[in-house]
Amino acid sequence: MKIYTTITDRCAPLHQRVIAGTAGEAIHALDGILGHESNVSVSALHVDGGVSGIDFTIAALLGRSFEPRIPRLSDRKLYAFEPKSRYGRLAPLFGHRLYARLIVAHADEIGKVVRALADKVLTPSLILKKLSAYRQQSGLAAALREIGRIKRALFTLRWFEYPALRQLVTAELNKGEARNTLARAVAFRRLERFRDRSYENQASRAAALNLVTAAVVLLNCRYLGRITEASRRQGRPFDEKMISNLSPLGWDHINFTGDYVWSDALKVDQEGFLPIRLAPS
Repeated sequence: MKIYTTITDRCAPLHQRVIAGTAGEAIHALDGILGHESNVSVSALHVDGGVSGIDFTIAALLGRSFEPRIPRLSDRKLYAFEPKSRYGRLAPLFGHRLYARLIVAHADEIGKVVRALADKVLTPSLILKKLSAYRQQSGLAAALREIGRIKRALFTLRWFEYPALRQLVTAELNKGEARNTLARAVAFRRLERFRDRSYENQASRAAALNLVTAAVVLLNCRYLGRITEASRRQGRPFDEKMISNLSPLGWDHINFTGDYVWSDALKVDQEGFLPIRLAPS
């Protein structure tokens, strides 16, 4: 088992779920952008690995841009409604021909699924489990996959053409990896393992871990803001463009293990913050 956590581009956790260790992650990320209760507006979703065509379909029909990392372009196929032969030397890059009739035939069913997801009646992971439970491939699943192949082909072309897109996706996924490193530092007890047997206890422990890491992010953001403001007031020059590159995921200054000393003699300001100690100029 593992905890899959969806975070924003500012490292704030949106949603977490305990899932099987062998489960695909992308569809649970879709659960996250639909199941969170914050006022964050999610426009794009970045994931790494375990991506299917239906993931692209659901994200697109819900008005989100699905932008996963592509580790090897050679593993990706392009899809079109025309025969491969029309594309000449590019023909080896194309998979099988898309079927527009299949999409049209199931358009009403697709609309019902999208409405159910938008109204939070169903979750994307539940829909996929139900569709994959049929012994024979469902026509609805095939139609959703065809739409996803269109979206995935267009995204693959964008990935190939725009270096800025590749840099953006990599940077956002690095934030997720850094957040996972922080979570492992927080969950030092029991060697980072959950020994709870019931799903409810596992979910409760995952939520507690999420809360602590969110508290660390909030603490760091508040102090980073105070440091930049103090630097401005004292006329200390620094590159303002670097502020967006600061990470609130560090914990070297936080004592996770050892003795916790609660003292009333700490010198804090009216808002309860420790004084900012800037290095001599």
